[in-house]
Amino acid sequence: MVFSSLLFLFLFLPAVLICNFLSPWRIKNAVLLFFSLLFYAWGEPVYIVIMLLSTVTDFSFGLLLEKAGLSDRRRKAIVALSIIVNLALLSYFKYADFLIENLNAWLGTEVPLRELPLPIGISFYTFQSISYIIDVYRGTSKAQRNWLDFATFVALFPQLVAGPIVQYSSVAEQLRHRKVDSAMFAQGIRRFIKGLAKKVLLANNSGLLWHAVSGMDTGALLALTAWLGILAFAFQIYFDFSGYSDMAIGLGLMLGFRFNENFNRPYSAQSMTDFWRRWHISLGTWFRDYLYIPLGGNRRGRSIQVRNILIVWTLTGIWHGASWNFLIWGVYFGVILIFEKWVGLRLLARLPRPLRHGYALLLILIGWVFFAFDDLSAMGTFFLALSARNGLPLADTETGYLLYTNLILLVVLVLTIVVEKSRNPRTERPYLMLLYHGVLFLFSIAYLVDATFNPFLYFRF
Repeated sequence: MVFSSLLFLFLFLPAVLICNFLSPWRIKNAVLLFFSLLFYAWGEPVYIVIMLLSTVTDFSFGLLLEKAGLSDRRRKAIVALSIIVNLALLSYFKYADFLIENLNAWLGTEVPLRELPLPIGISFYTFQSISYIIDVYRGTSKAQRNWLDFATFVALFPQLVAGPIVQYSSVAEQLRHRKVDSAMFAQGIRRFIKGLAKKVLLANNSGLLWHAVSGMDTGALLALTAWLGILAFAFQIYFDFSGYSDMAIGLGLMLGFRFNENFNRPYSAQSMTDFWRRWHISLGTWFRDYLYIPLGGNRRGRSIQVRNILIVWTLTGIWHGASWNFLIWGVYFGVILIFEKWVGLRLLARLPRPLRHGYALLLILIGWVFFAFDDLSAMGTFFLALSARNGLPLADTETGYLLYTNLILLVVLVLTIVVEKSRNPRTERPYLMLLYHGVLFLFSIAYLVDATFNPFLYFRF
């Protein structure tokens, strides 16, 4: 089940909100846990066992960490064991076939693939559980002594499938005490509708353009067609993922939770360093707090810092998927960030703002090519098309047709990003906002009623 479905919008969500509203405080978390497990089980009921196993394990480890008289050595062993269990579950379901496939290719063996479907949201709730254990070890959070409350944190359906990654310390108090007033609920509805419209009206239509271009023979792609395609993909992945984050944050507000922001106008970035402070903020924060800084961060000399950056970005790439293109994607950004840290940012500071922005957008678009193609051969020929080095003309009538038929869409996409960057909620008139969000919701529902194309890119991560 995804948020941008009629089943969720008109059956599941109303049931959750009504039951949450009518429930007395003492059972609100039980009600929310029930609906979260129902949401999770809708597609793959058997994988509830995996989630519950992870939940029981980390709940028990958290209690052990606060047991009186434990030496620091034993506490570290508990943390290590928790991390091993969580990463073992994640690795088995997400990376086993990738490892087997590559070992078969390198060694000439014929070990059969496991072909297991990926448990929904496992990359997100695994990281949340690890952060909880580390926070308890560090003393920045108290161990949760109510299993029901902890299970609600792990399974919380608004951010279960695609984040934002919620650190326990940011919601610990809200698990015990939360209250939704009319202003907070209305804010949640507005945020949810905004995310729904971004996903359904913008991401899906951008995806149709990208689907048309990526479905062509990459060896015969013309340069302008290829650039139009990867631009469409850039719009699709942004509106798809940020739209889902908006919906998750909106749902949280409706239920009494305040989640941290996950995007901050990333396509307005002036460098790759700036971009990664704005894109998937919760993931970057997680890797900074639980990997980069513990490895030594920038405190142990330049060579160690370079090593730490490369480790973080290699793992960031692999976190997104079990495929070589994701690893390449992560290393690509890691190398750029290293360059910017010691040379690039000083050079960029001398350039006019439009040139800095153009530099960032160019590198972002190149990065999305690595992200979009798991077939390395097709990726290579697509890069040849982008660089106009495949011996073909820059454009033809098909390029013109794609541009003509999608021109209004492209203008709307660009204007949406500009408006999103410049809008000031303090100057907005309530009755106009009511009309605006009402129209967005009606258009989104009309699209869903007739839609056959409604993918969600981050659903597989």
